[in-house]
Amino acid sequence: MVSYKLHSILKKNKTKTLLSPLTKQPRKMGEANGGGGGGGEVIEWKFSGNEKINTAAGITIRGILDVLMKLLSPSNGIKPIPLGHGDPSVFACFRTSEVAEDAIVEALKSAKFNSYSPTVGLLSARRAVAEYLSHDLPYKLSPDDVFLTVGCTQAIEVALTVLARPGANILLPKPGFPYYEARASFTDLEYRHFDLLPEKGWEVDLNAIEALADENTVAMVIINPGNPCGNVASYQHLKKVAETARRLGIVVIADEVYGHLAFGSNPFVPMGVFGSIVPVLTLGSISKRWIVPGWRVGWLVTSDPNGVLKKTKITECITGCLNISADPATFIQGAVPHILEKTKEDFFNKIISLLRQSADICYDEIKDINCITCPHKPEGSMFVMVRLNTSLLEDISDDMEFCIKLAKEESLIVLPGTAVGLKNWLRITFAIELSTLKEGLERMKLFCQRHAKQQ
Repeated sequence: MVSYKLHSILKKNKTKTLLSPLTKQPRKMGEANGGGGGGGEVIEWKFSGNEKINTAAGITIRGILDVLMKLLSPSNGIKPIPLGHGDPSVFACFRTSEVAEDAIVEALKSAKFNSYSPTVGLLSARRAVAEYLSHDLPYKLSPDDVFLTVGCTQAIEVALTVLARPGANILLPKPGFPYYEARASFTDLEYRHFDLLPEKGWEVDLNAIEALADENTVAMVIINPGNPCGNVASYQHLKKVAETARRLGIVVIADEVYGHLAFGSNPFVPMGVFGSIVPVLTLGSISKRWIVPGWRVGWLVTSDPNGVLKKTKITECITGCLNISADPATFIQGAVPHILEKTKEDFFNKIISLLRQSADICYDEIKDINCITCPHKPEGSMFVMVRLNTSLLEDISDDMEFCIKLAKEESLIVLPGTAVGLKNWLRITFAIELSTLKEGLERMKLFCQRHAKQQ
């Protein structure tokens, strides 16, 4: 497991903490497993941490990046550069729109949104999301199709929870977003991987979908625009995905958190366009397009004009799931209509221009780094996947060791491909201030030169 290897590295780096076999939390040397009480009394406590949580947490991007961050050495005087994160909000050039900021302030000061909201979300916000998404669909969504969530993360949780049943399985892309594996593992939902094909612009291997699915398969996930690959699926390919899912009788979970962040030859096409072919659960949020991941408001939408999800009680289960989980902050929900309706195209155009420029620079600079290659120029989202050739490196065995040594020697954080399902690949984030991006890629180039095998 990824986390086990990283923790092993930390121990080798003179980490003195002993990890408890049950909780993986620090305990003092010599302390009894059962703990102690006053006067030397030993109590055998009957509770312990849930190991399923540690297992699930070990395969998240945040967990892996956190461990890599701990390898940075403050004493070397080198400013850390984060090319592994998907949050450009810390950079001034990626600041969100004034319209969004003003909407939050106005909602907060209005004193109209200090109470609890309905568990499915404020009606005004759900109506605004329905109208926002309907612009790109051949049918009109209603507020009843929209469920507000705490970011897209909770939308994933809800989607997988309502589909889980004994023996069920779900088909996930490889490479993909590992939170799906983590959440599926935690909900006892078996997952199976289908390949995304780099030689075909990271298209879904539809033959693999057909081969993997059986009578217990309930859904497949497609992430578009792609994380981690930076691809944007074409209309024709998405239609084939929909037709394949229909033949198999499964729902498509369309993760569109990077929706509209497309700057290549393919425009962004929502999976919901094909909702009349196959029922679609659309997941999204304002986090990425508005560059506000910390605001934590997203949505789960039933893009299903034929009403299949209602007939199969999925819609009912979504409501029930939200009745026993957290809600987005009410004042953030209160700002959603103004944010969605009033943000000007100038803001979106600026963000797209920045991402296109950053992607071009990243793609061009990678060509000068001998040990990595990029099979497909990024066309969307904030990431690019590159293949690492360890045979050209002297003392690096795989992508994990590459990223660990890169962090320690260059204070540069890059996500190992193992974290997203592809060993000896790397995910590089280009959504970052341009001069910082160039410096980070230059550090990577020097690192590779320093570790290159001598001819």
